[in-house]
Amino acid sequence: MKIAVATPDTLTARMAGPGIRAWQIASALARHHDVQLVTTTLADLPDSPFPVRAVDDAGLAEVEQWCDVLVFQGWLVHKRPFLLQSEKVLVADVYDPLHLEQLEQGRDDGWRGRILAVQSATAVLNEQLLRGDYFLCASEKQRDFWLGQLSALGRVNPVTYDADETLRSLISVVPFGVPEAPPVRTRPAIKGVVPGIGPDDKVLLWGGGIYNWFDPLTLLHALDRLRRHRPDVRLFFMGLKHPNPDIPEMRMAVAARALSDRLGLTGTHAFFNEGWVEYDDRQNYLLDADIGVSTHLDHVETAFSFRTRVLDYLWASLPTVATGGDALADLIEARQIGLTVPAGDVEALEAALARILDDDELRAAMAVGAGALATELTWPKVLAPLVDFCRDPRRAPDLLEPALAAGFRHDLTEVKERWRGLAYDVQTAVDHLREGGPLLAARKAAGRVRRTAVTWRDRGPA
Repeated sequence: MKIAVATPDTLTARMAGPGIRAWQIASALARHHDVQLVTTTLADLPDSPFPVRAVDDAGLAEVEQWCDVLVFQGWLVHKRPFLLQSEKVLVADVYDPLHLEQLEQGRDDGWRGRILAVQSATAVLNEQLLRGDYFLCASEKQRDFWLGQLSALGRVNPVTYDADETLRSLISVVPFGVPEAPPVRTRPAIKGVVPGIGPDDKVLLWGGGIYNWFDPLTLLHALDRLRRHRPDVRLFFMGLKHPNPDIPEMRMAVAARALSDRLGLTGTHAFFNEGWVEYDDRQNYLLDADIGVSTHLDHVETAFSFRTRVLDYLWASLPTVATGGDALADLIEARQIGLTVPAGDVEALEAALARILDDDELRAAMAVGAGALATELTWPKVLAPLVDFCRDPRRAPDLLEPALAAGFRHDLTEVKERWRGLAYDVQTAVDHLREGGPLLAARKAAGRVRRTAVTWRDRGPA
C-alpha cells in the first residue's frame, strides 16, 4: 500500500507537535507500507528511513497521484481542489480543533478579523469533514465534539450508521503518544548548565511554547510567592521561538517576559530558552526537571484540547501540576500522578507546587505512576486504530452513495468565499486600516500571512 502523510508543519530536528505527530504516524505506517512524508514548509530529516521532503502544490499533486491513502493535518487541503476532489482514501487528522483555537489566537486580529478568523477556520474544517473518509481525534471527549460537527454536516446518516453503529470506522481516538523506549540522558541540559540554575535547584519545566491559550502569568505570580520560602525553585520555559517560521511570536509570550521582568524573576528564578529544543534532545531537559507544569485559561478551547507537552512529562516520569478542565487533567487526577488546580488561582498553584517539592515520597510515587501511564500511551499503541484502518483502507460508504455524495460535493462548492481567501484578507485589512492606520494594517497583514500557513499548536514539545 502506498501511503502519503502530509503536514503544513516544519519537519526538522526542531519539530513541534504537528510535525512530531506526522513523523510518528509515518514511522508507524512505514513498518507495513510504502510511505512518503511531505510538508508544505521546511523539511530536513536526512536520516529518515522513508522519504521526507518539502513540496509545492505541483509536488503535492504528484503525491496525490502516487498514493493510495493520504493522511493529512491542518489547513493542508484548503484551496487545493485537487485534494478535495481526489478519489483516493483521505484520512483527516483533526486532533486540533483549530476553530476553537482561533477564538483566542484571533484576538490579535481586531474584532472583525477575529470573527472572520473563526469562521474561516470553521469553513476549512467543514471542507475536511465533508470529504474525509476517516478521521482521527485526540480523546473521547473530543470525539463527541467532532461527531456533533459531523452530524450537522450530514456525515452521520443511515449509510455510515448501518455500516458501523458505533461510528468508530468513521472517527477513531488516536491521541498524541510517547516513544516506546524510556528517555535516556545524554548530557546535562538545565541544572548546572543554564546560568543561574544550580545542580541542586528544583526545576519546574514549561515543556514547550507560550501560546495565547496558555496562562504563564498565573504561574509566574505563583513562582514569585513560592520563591520566598523555596529560594531554590527555578522555572524554565523550554521554547519561545517556534521552529516553524510561519508561526509568529504570540501576545502571551511577550506578556510573560514582561511580567517576569517586572517581578524581578528573569535570570534568577525564571528562565526563557529563546530558541527551540531539538526533538532528539528534549529528554535531557525533561530529565533535569522535578515537576512539569501546564497552566491554561478556563475556556472552551481548553475543554477540548489535548496538551501534548504533558505526554512528554509522563514519558520522563515527571509529576505534573496542571490547570484542570481538559482530558489530560482528568487523567492526572484519576491516576494520582500530579495535582490539578483551578484556572487563575495563584494560591492553589503555589500550594500544589510546594506540596510536591516538599514531599520527596509523594514526588517519587507520582513519578512511578507517570512512568507507568506512559507505557500505556506509546506511539504504537495509540496509533493502532490508524494502522488497522490502513491494512484495509476504504472510502467512506456515504461518499460512494449517489443519493448522498452529490449533496456533499455541492456543499463543498458552497463553502462561502467570504470566510476564506482573498475576501477574508481584504476585509481584515480594511478593519486594521480603520483601527490603526496604514502601519497597523501592514503589521497585521504580515502577521496574518505567517499565521495562516500553519495556525495550530502545541506544537509539541509544546
